[in-house]
Amino acid sequence: MIKDYLIVGLPSKGRLKDKSINLLRKNNVAIRNSGREYLSEVKNNKNIKIIYSHAREIIERLADGSIDIGISGLDLLKETATGIQKKIKVIKKLNFGFADLVVAVPKDWIDVQTMADLEEISFTFNKQDTGKLRVATKYPNLTNEFFESKGLYKYKIVNSLGSTEVYPYTNQSELITDITSSGKTLRANKLRILKDGNILSSSACILASSTSLNNKNKKTKIKSFLNKIKKNPK
Repeated sequence: MIKDYLIVGLPSKGRLKDKSINLLRKNNVAIRNSGREYLSEVKNNKNIKIIYSHAREIIERLADGSIDIGISGLDLLKETATGIQKKIKVIKKLNFGFADLVVAVPKDWIDVQTMADLEEISFTFNKQDTGKLRVATKYPNLTNEFFESKGLYKYKIVNSLGSTEVYPYTNQSELITDITSSGKTLRANKLRILKDGNILSSSACILASSTSLNNKNKKTKIKSFLNKIKKNPK
């Protein structure tokens, strides 16, 4: 049965998937090429099973214990509820998947350079159809926490379903918070990061399920697996 194996969750697509596989291979964890399949195995260790999932889903599955150990983004972990975070242990931050969650405003908002400036205009902002500054984001929890730490309360969250950068230009929001690695996409869409608008600096991390760590058999398997991950290639 699959519960008798060490279950490792890896991102199912993109550079995060490629970098994760590369990390394991450089540490002699040879993953069988599974093509488009979401289940795989380690060729030189039959006691390890690989499950490819969306990076957000890996967080959820670590929390419920259906994955023992996984690689996902710190930003995705920090966005979850406190109860979920308590069920997951950050084992190691990795040298890839770097990105910042930032506050960005339209480039022509020349009088808004800092969060204090944003707070000031939030008091005078009054649109008949919205009433408050609207912030488009896929990270409502982290955004709320950061804004409140800066004393900014007169705003409302607009949950983004994708392409957050266009929201200010389609009258869906006045500003955004979004994840960025270089800022190029923001600049291409005429957005500017506030000088003190860095909410979180993130990277890929090795994460472990607290449920699995509390199981003696699983804990031994996790420790053995982690002993293999000594290198940390970029």
